[in-house]
Amino acid sequence: MTIKIDKQITGYAVVKDEEDQNQGPQVAAEQGEADVVHVTPPDERPERLEGSTYKIKTPLSEHALYVTINDVVMHEGTAKEHRRPFEIFINSKNMEHFQWIVALTRVISGVFRKGGDVCFLVEELRSVFDPSGGYFKKGGRYMPSLVAELGEVLEMHLQRIGMIEKQETPEELKAKKAKAEESGALSNATQCGACGAMAMVRMDGCNLCLECGDSKCG
Repeated sequence: MTIKIDKQITGYAVVKDEEDQNQGPQVAAEQGEADVVHVTPPDERPERLEGSTYKIKTPLSEHALYVTINDVVMHEGTAKEHRRPFEIFINSKNMEHFQWIVALTRVISGVFRKGGDVCFLVEELRSVFDPSGGYFKKGGRYMPSLVAELGEVLEMHLQRIGMIEKQETPEELKAKKAKAEESGALSNATQCGACGAMAMVRMDGCNLCLECGDSKCG
């Protein structure tokens, strides 16, 4: 007998006999849920988490910020074992920005626990510019805002646990900069959205900043 389907298919199941026909969609839904891997819900936080603490010292305040990112181990003891961020804390003696710091850490931690790809947070944070102007870090590197530096710390952490590929080393950037100067590509450089330097060039199919190493491909 031919059956016409005029609605969108949202699930399916193989029914072995007539007794299972009424349970087919429910079985399919349960099987689909079983295949989804969730990060531990907020109310089931592991008693012990491993993480790293990073120090941020800016000329905007005499007090440093200490950023702690804790990780949860997924698929522990299997070939798929890996770490992913679970929560973030920011501490400082400077209470001037306490409210937005607490709000930011709670939102970021919520995104971490929801699961999926969290790497987009790096770009979102690094693209924040302070309307009052940024600052120069020790060594002369420009940072558009404190939030942008938090994005840089998050990127550093994600690189350490293998969620983001590491960027070029200073030596590699120096070699590419020399190559760009030799070819004349540096004369057409645009401003980097991450560090603000006029050093964003097109190389090997990617936009690469020859100062900070920020890269976008495609």
